[in-house]
Amino acid sequence: MGIIIGVSILLLILGGIIFLYSSPEFGSRPSVVQEQSFAQTNHYENGKFVNLGHVDMSMGVNKFFKMLVGYFNPPNETVPNHPIEVAYIKATDLKSYSGRARMFWFGHSTFLLQIQSKNILIDPMFGDVPAPHPLLGTKRFSDHLPINIEDLPFIDAVIISHDHYDHLDYGSITKLKDNVNQFYVPLGVGAHLESWGIDKSRIHELDWWEDLKVSDLTFVCTPAQHFSGRGLTDKGKTLWSSWIIKSESENIFFSGDSGYGPHFKTIGDTYGPFDFAMIECGQYNELWHEIHMYPEETAQAAVDVKAKRMMPIHWGAFKLAMHTWTEPVERLEQAAKLHNLNVVIPKIGTPIMIDDATTKFDSWWD
Repeated sequence: MGIIIGVSILLLILGGIIFLYSSPEFGSRPSVVQEQSFAQTNHYENGKFVNLGHVDMSMGVNKFFKMLVGYFNPPNETVPNHPIEVAYIKATDLKSYSGRARMFWFGHSTFLLQIQSKNILIDPMFGDVPAPHPLLGTKRFSDHLPINIEDLPFIDAVIISHDHYDHLDYGSITKLKDNVNQFYVPLGVGAHLESWGIDKSRIHELDWWEDLKVSDLTFVCTPAQHFSGRGLTDKGKTLWSSWIIKSESENIFFSGDSGYGPHFKTIGDTYGPFDFAMIECGQYNELWHEIHMYPEETAQAAVDVKAKRMMPIHWGAFKLAMHTWTEPVERLEQAAKLHNLNVVIPKIGTPIMIDDATTKFDSWWD
């Protein structure tokens, strides 16, 4: 019996190693030449990108075991007790749209932004599970998306904040890539896209504070306080970021994933005020507070970036932490009152008009 158990464990380990080094899900690392160029930035040290102030997620043995206990013995209602409802989006309503700037939320941090007659996808994660294998994560809270990925209109630009599975999804990218013009990513993330068959000429890698004018839009890559990595040994090999999307009449901020830090005020002082800000609010825990904000900090970040309207993101689709699934917005609503913030919490799939400061959305999560 001992031999059988030993062989079984060995086979599991061997299978895991084979999967780790053979599955395309894990993407690819930047080249040596690229890494040499990264060293010219002021936030790349010893072969890895670092946060401003060298803030890092500390995960010692005690924290690790606390995390395991939390995952295997979570509190009640970390996921909805039935699939949440989403609003359907008609493909015909999206094609050739040239009206006022609007967005559609797909849950978590995924958006379709229609602005200046262009279609922009932000962190397109349309998969069921944010993990390299379905057995390694929990399923999406809804049993369908507002629209099938195949029914999306031609995408002028895809913007990626970092390479974690809940933001950069292999399955989504492979389905989208022939329907996309250009990809805009932080430094190093292009290596993943290239390994998935996207030509280098269609990939634009930016460092923090770099901007790129695309027709009548400007994309600005701005700092975030987070980390990166898709495997066991590639932490910090690619950059993480927030993004600004700016036109002559709209100024939009997308936080990506981030802990709270002084970079929000710097962004607000440099590029604010923002007509609309999508700011992380969810999947937080004291064990990794350095790289994910509490809802009260999300409200303060909205103040820091000078957001006229703000929307909590990084919730409503997946369980990646141990809080109840509605806690992020419940706490944010209370914090927002203290700051007199105009908060937008739309039902997944409902159109959000960027210039509409009056529309209120029902508390659909109740």
